Amino acid sequence: MVNQVNMKSGFQRISLGDIKPCGWIKEQMQKDLNGFVGHLDRLAPDLFIKDKIYGKDRLTRNIRSKSVGNLQGQDEWSRQYLWWNSESQSNWLDGYMRHAFLLNNKIHLARIKKQIGYFLSTQDKDGYIGIYAPNLRYHFTGENGELWSKTTLYRALAGYYEATKNKKVLQAMIRAVKNVMKKYPAPASSPFSFNKPYAGVSHGLMFTDILYELYRFTGDKIYTEYAAFLFSDYNREDVSEKDVQLKNILNKKYKLAGHGVHTYEHLRSLASAYFTTGNSQLKKALSVYLKRIESATTATGGPIGDEWILGRKANGTNTGYEYCSIHELMDSYLFLLQKTGNLQFADKAEKIFFNAAQGSRNPVHSSIAYLKTDNSYEMCGTKNGLKEKIKKQTRYKYSPVHQDVAVCCVPNAGRITPYFIQNMWMKDDEGLIACLFGPNESAINFKGKNIFIRETTSYPFDFTINFEIEVEHPVEFTLKIRKPGWSKAVTAGISFKEGKRFIVIHKKWKGKETFQIIFTPALKVNRTHDREVYFSYGPLVLALPIEAEEIITKKYNIPEFYDTHYRPISLKHYRYRKGKIKKEKGRLEFRAELFNTRSRKTEHVILVPVGKTILRQVTFKT
Repeated sequence: MVNQVNMKSGFQRISLGDIKPCGWIKEQMQKDLNGFVGHLDRLAPDLFIKDKIYGKDRLTRNIRSKSVGNLQGQDEWSRQYLWWNSESQSNWLDGYMRHAFLLNNKIHLARIKKQIGYFLSTQDKDGYIGIYAPNLRYHFTGENGELWSKTTLYRALAGYYEATKNKKVLQAMIRAVKNVMKKYPAPASSPFSFNKPYAGVSHGLMFTDILYELYRFTGDKIYTEYAAFLFSDYNREDVSEKDVQLKNILNKKYKLAGHGVHTYEHLRSLASAYFTTGNSQLKKALSVYLKRIESATTATGGPIGDEWILGRKANGTNTGYEYCSIHELMDSYLFLLQKTGNLQFADKAEKIFFNAAQGSRNPVHSSIAYLKTDNSYEMCGTKNGLKEKIKKQTRYKYSPVHQDVAVCCVPNAGRITPYFIQNMWMKDDEGLIACLFGPNESAINFKGKNIFIRETTSYPFDFTINFEIEVEHPVEFTLKIRKPGWSKAVTAGISFKEGKRFIVIHKKWKGKETFQIIFTPALKVNRTHDREVYFSYGPLVLALPIEAEEIITKKYNIPEFYDTHYRPISLKHYRYRKGKIKKEKGRLEFRAELFNTRSRKTEHVILVPVGKTILRQVTFKT
């Protein structure tokens, strides 16, 4: 846990676009850009194209309803939905923009440039960029999306600035953020003091992300200090999402109960408050909070988010996770990796990305699951076929939109891969750090010298990584390569020193040099929090695939886009009785001995990585 954080021991982030995907990751991103990432606005035009919520369609006091996909009527409850389109539009733009830059797609980049220009054109003379008309902004009595709508859009603006170094975009962001700081001055205001605030207000704490980006760009501590003020104010108020409030974290009897995505994104706000202030109480709270999140995390790294945690611990069958929660927890771990230099967070981020995230994608169609469980026995709307008593459940299916519920998970599915890629490499005062593995090529500036890196690998499906380092002029620096927590041994075709978590290569690099690193993975039998068994091979969690019938439930106005259900053809449940498991020669398949509860016999079955499945069994009772 984070019990010994040295605030000066962290790493430096690499700018968007300096690390580009190769191999299977690039192929997947290209598929997504040709699929839901590049077409989401046209799949739901009412939400993305027709509603100019940051411009001519800004919200006023007179607007009581709006087309957001899931709107039940013009009542007090429905007012909390009014900001939804800002989140959908901006999170989509963020992921779409990052895909376009990382793949250098000229057609999509031209669209992005036009989109960014439009948003900048909506900025008022006082710097305001947001979704509210002058007669409503900053003057609310209840639920609102003021800070949250800014957060989602400004994240896209920050990424665009990183990739283009367009100073006009940076200056617009600075003016917009100073407008917030003027209207909600620290410490003389309370940005979270409202009557019955709900999701939009609680999401607003993530304005922290924007403040930290501006601190990265400018080095001005006024932004991190304001982030600490926001966290302090959030702790004083009666907000809807209370998991991150200190009084609850430091209460030993308290259990995580909130809307999952808030709980996991708020981890960044808690951490940033600690890193800014060095407060010992915040240090303790951060350690406790991380332990609680661990208990809410399944074997694949999927955190409870279906939709609320409700004091539960993770279970392979009974607790689902939302794609939004998958992305936000991974992003929080990457933030902690960068700020602390603690490589356990790299292990956690890889586990989420390679397992829960890949296992919630449809491996055939361009669509994702809004909600998913590790043990996925049916995907026909409800959780493993259980009928919901409160209302009809539709989230357990695959869709490129999910407009019948909320268009939040699909945009976040478009963000997760670019965020993972941007954190593959980091640097410190000594040199470069290979934090996350996968095929990529990078151009990183270190102390004024350009260093070109090509990482050729099929990781995580293979554990041989070929590095090619090229420099224009001889340069001395240290190359640190993370040694994964699961690795039993490492061999390298270059002289190195092996630390506890790093392979360290210090030398004067000249011209082009190549070498190979090989990690030895362990085939492990693991235990979950509730003592069920699951199997892993290196960073991959394994699953028993369940043959399924595909049912297309909706076709869209663009060919090859569908909503789909999956029903098991023959459902069998297995248990583990200490049978043998071994890898099949030459294939990423694993032969295991499991007990069939229907036939009452031990059978030989084939396990595969969870990311290659739709219906599956991941955990096994003993």
